[in-house]
Amino acid sequence: MKKLGYFLPLGVLAILAIYLVMGLGRDPQNLPSVLINTPVPTFDLPAIEGQVTGFSNEDLMGQVTLVNVFGSWCEACRYEHPLLMKIAEQKLIPIYGIDWQEPNPKAGPAWLKRYGNPYTLVGNDPKSLGAIAFGVTKAPESFLVDKRGVIRLKHSGRITESVWSKIIWPKVQELR
Repeated sequence: MKKLGYFLPLGVLAILAIYLVMGLGRDPQNLPSVLINTPVPTFDLPAIEGQVTGFSNEDLMGQVTLVNVFGSWCEACRYEHPLLMKIAEQKLIPIYGIDWQEPNPKAGPAWLKRYGNPYTLVGNDPKSLGAIAFGVTKAPESFLVDKRGVIRLKHSGRITESVWSKIIWPKVQELR
């Protein structure tokens, strides 16, 4: 019985080690969203400076769309942007933008003028109304929305060629 007392802490340690190893295999960038397979919540964002039309949840109805949350202050957004431009130029999917938490209202439009605008519509989101609707935790984040306005996929972090070709594009084709 006394020997069992020595092995009990080792058993607990072994169980903890198993959970640690399992946790190491998970991507900390990939936060699950409770909004997957639910309709996009209602939101209505004004246009960014220089554009007439803003962006709302109603704009996402009737076609498979990609919603991208970005900001001029976001380094990862700058690295992701050339791929978004390529997707837009090839007309693979309409991309809608949420310009999130800009330091001033001119920053986002100036950034898009400098790097190009891949977005069908862009909403200005200084108070995080659109970001809250999508459950955004950081930028960039992107959401794939089906024809009925239901969120089907969330990608945290920048979209790379690999993410596009292996995860997002196959899902787009499936949803069409």
